[in-house]
Amino acid sequence: MNQVQKILIAGACIFYAATIYCFFHQEPPIIVLFFLLHSLCLILFSYRTYREVLSDKESIETFHQDIGLEIAEKNRALKELQETMGRKDKDRNEMAERIEALQLQENGFRERIASLESDLETVSRESKEKLNAMVRTGANQLLPPLSPEHDEKEAVNIIKMAHKAKDALHVEAVRANLHINISSANDVLMVHADPNRLECLFKNIIDNSIKYMKRAGALVITFSSVGDGVFVALKDTGMGLSEDETAHIFEINYQGSNRVSGTGLGLAQVRCIVEYYGGTIYAKSTKGKGMGIYIQFPA
Repeated sequence: MNQVQKILIAGACIFYAATIYCFFHQEPPIIVLFFLLHSLCLILFSYRTYREVLSDKESIETFHQDIGLEIAEKNRALKELQETMGRKDKDRNEMAERIEALQLQENGFRERIASLESDLETVSRESKEKLNAMVRTGANQLLPPLSPEHDEKEAVNIIKMAHKAKDALHVEAVRANLHINISSANDVLMVHADPNRLECLFKNIIDNSIKYMKRAGALVITFSSVGDGVFVALKDTGMGLSEDETAHIFEINYQGSNRVSGTGLGLAQVRCIVEYYGGTIYAKSTKGKGMGIYIQFPA
């Protein structure tokens, strides 16, 4: 109830009391006037009340409409959210399927790579075996013929073979002013090898010193027993080679910077003989300070 309604209801009460008062004092005109004023206050009060009710109703309807619109908006937003979530679920499922497909593809690639690696390893192993067979075949072609009267399983005195090679090249060594000295603490050192091939080994090294000495000098051949093997050191006082060139002297057809005429097979054949009988060979040289060849045979 607002202020105007309070005034109207108070006026109606006052006019009603005045009407009663005039009724008891028998004043009819005034009674009618107060009664009319009383009725008018009640009418105005009722009208104001009706207007407020209508206004409240309109406000309520407007509020209901606003609530309805808000609910509709919320429902629309909820529907859009559900559709979005549905699309996301679909996308998530599609992504999961793609990930699963990629994992299967990756597993296939891994299996393929493993298969290829296995095939590559097999091919590599077969290639190495073929290459080693070719190397062995090529190396065996450089080996001198066996002595017909000697069994390869029998041991031979390697010192004797060195003396035999020295005697065979004595004339060439003298002509080249090369002095050959064979030194050993033992007179006999036995190795399992063919005598003809051992003699060829020493001939090739002595011949190499004769060709490349290019000045008066010496070749010292030293034998020693090392553990269960025989160690041979052949050191000359020639011109020598650089470290880079020395690394290639056992290669077929290799000739260093001091090259001379020849087949280039001498030291390559020496290496083949040594390795054929399970030995090892290496060389050391310094430019201007001679060449050293070092061989070790199993006993």
